[in-house]
Amino acid sequence: MEQRWSLSNTSVHNINYHLIWCTKYRRKLLVDGIDERLKEILSAKAEELAIAIKAMEVMPDHVHVYVHCNPTLSAHMIVQQFKGTSARLLRQEYKSLRTRVPTLWTRSYYAESVGHLSEAVIRRYVEDQKKA
Repeated sequence: MEQRWSLSNTSVHNINYHLIWCTKYRRKLLVDGIDERLKEILSAKAEELAIAIKAMEVMPDHVHVYVHCNPTLSAHMIVQQFKGTSARLLRQEYKSLRTRVPTLWTRSYYAESVGHLSEAVIRRYVEDQKKA
């Protein structure tokens, strides 16, 4: 059974993010093997950053990644690292990506923190602290 939290020298944490980003102009570029290569690149980058990818799906025009990470890593930094590394490597390896769009990814992304407990449970726990 997988443990819900992780330990470091100074913290016990359970930090998870659902991250989504799209190709420039929502073009369906992530096909014909590019999708599989992107998964390899993101997996290698995650390992380098000590991030656990719990789920990943590459659609033709966007990417979904569910990650578990250290609290010192922000969602913004993770997306920046994933997008920057993958754009550089994929554009080097696939000429079609250099000719079809000026950049591989849009500048925006979606990030949502995901926890084990719901907002309502946490709110009730905090409100009940003075009552105990």
